[in-house]
Amino acid sequence: MSADAKVASSSAAQSSKGPPTNPRGIPFAPFVDNVEDYVGSREEVEPTLRSFQEMISLGEGRKYQFMEMNLQKRAGGLKEKIPEIKKTLETVRFLKLRKDDEEPLETTFELNDTLYAKAQIPATEEVYIWLGANVMLSYPIDEAEELLEGKLSTATQTLSNCEEDLDFLREQITTMEVALARVYNWDVVQKRKEKADEEKTKGKGKGKEAA
Repeated sequence: MSADAKVASSSAAQSSKGPPTNPRGIPFAPFVDNVEDYVGSREEVEPTLRSFQEMISLGEGRKYQFMEMNLQKRAGGLKEKIPEIKKTLETVRFLKLRKDDEEPLETTFELNDTLYAKAQIPATEEVYIWLGANVMLSYPIDEAEELLEGKLSTATQTLSNCEEDLDFLREQITTMEVALARVYNWDVVQKRKEKADEEKTKGKGKGKEAA
């Protein structure tokens, strides 16, 4: 059975429930324990190696390294975003504690990276929050706190999932590299055996001619 046929038959067998994946849908790498059972013959070695290399390397489709790069980028963005959400949430909670104060709060706020200005902030029951894409909306202070708590919880969980998926992907890449090496080494051994058998056969033929 060819490597493509194996993939097709495996897909057909699992069509009802799909191929095995992790909780976010990343497929498990095939584990090659016995190369002869997996490959069958030397004719299947080249397409099998090509299939493994495509799963590991960058390119079109759901390749492991492609997914790894996307997850690293996403995790990096979340690591920058989470401290900003925490800081905003702390500010909202602070303003909530002072909403009944009569005296305004004197503080400084950032105009740009190197320029700050002084300001007096009166007690307030609403705040303005940037939602992204140049959109800012006003919220009652209680709703703002609830919104930010939800955003922080979601971002934290998403980051945890990204880190878990990155660990999973690294394991699958290692599994694929080991499988590729096993199939390649098996093919090298088979070639050496065939060459040795050919030389042995030629040696016997020459011996008969000499006799």
